[in-house]
Amino acid sequence: MNSQSKSAPSSAVNAVFINSQSVPEGSRQVNGIDFNQYTGKDITVADLVDGMAEMGFQASAVGDAVQIINEMRAWRDPETGGKTTIFLGYTSNLISSGLRETFRYLVQHKHISAIVTTAGGVEEDFIKCLAPTYLGSFSTPGQSLRAKGLNRIGNLIVPNNNYCAFEDWLMPILDKMLEEQEASWGTDHQLHWTPSKIIHRLGKEINNENSVYYWAYKNDIPVFCPALTDGSMGDMMYFHTFKSSPQQLRVDIVEDLRKINTMSVRAKRVGMIILGGGVVKHHIANACLMRNGAESAVYINTAQEFDGSDAGAQPDEAVSWGKIKADAKNVKVYAEATVAFPLIVAATFARTEKQLQK
Repeated sequence: MNSQSKSAPSSAVNAVFINSQSVPEGSRQVNGIDFNQYTGKDITVADLVDGMAEMGFQASAVGDAVQIINEMRAWRDPETGGKTTIFLGYTSNLISSGLRETFRYLVQHKHISAIVTTAGGVEEDFIKCLAPTYLGSFSTPGQSLRAKGLNRIGNLIVPNNNYCAFEDWLMPILDKMLEEQEASWGTDHQLHWTPSKIIHRLGKEINNENSVYYWAYKNDIPVFCPALTDGSMGDMMYFHTFKSSPQQLRVDIVEDLRKINTMSVRAKRVGMIILGGGVVKHHIANACLMRNGAESAVYINTAQEFDGSDAGAQPDEAVSWGKIKADAKNVKVYAEATVAFPLIVAATFARTEKQLQK
């Protein structure tokens, strides 16, 4: 080949200058936030999130989540006027974090229909009513914290005395619950404690408006926790078996399973909002299988799907199982929930219907 040729190689030209086909109809253009339009006035969080919808990457996923949730909220059954049944799921670390106040807001104002969480997601709410959780550091050595009786959850610190206070509060309640269980035997109204009944009772007993589960009790919103023993509550129940021997508290998880599945089956429309993975994610999804899938779904977590975990699975995997309907609107936001969820709530549940119609 002549190195002095004035023509570029045809192979290079053909490789670089490929003609584009038309983009699919309805495709959105990429646009960012033009802060110039807010000169002289304050920008709201809702304005910020609205402006993120066409930025691309996870900003657009947040925008999709906002749209899907607002559609959940707006839907009404044409015959009965019934609303979407919204299942909210979150892992225990999120109650330990400041997202607890966001969850409390949602429950206090009846924005959701039911909750699924883990044992830590229950007990940490009550513990915070008894003593505070503190900000720490991700890098504080565990050995030094253990010597001081301090427990670390990421960059949060929970003094071990908080759990001692929790035991002092919980044990007398477990005593009463056992007495009520024993007194009901042989009657026409035998008492079967379930995780949701226990959480309902504890929400009543805590009598604290800062508590998520106080408001769940007040508003009769069921809280399901199929792994209720997997945490400090389980520790307390274990110790209680020795204190109450030979009688022991009995907890029926099958009754709760029937209750959540029945909620799903009878719902006119179901939406899932799930923060994190594991038990909370699959328990909601499996309940939705009983109706051949949810009509809409929003996942928020950082898990990846390469290991085949349920936590990492994208919504389309749930479609293959019949847990999300094939035509359902769904999105997975790859983000840490304490960053993403307050933004999403600010642009959805925290906005009035008039604001949403603007």
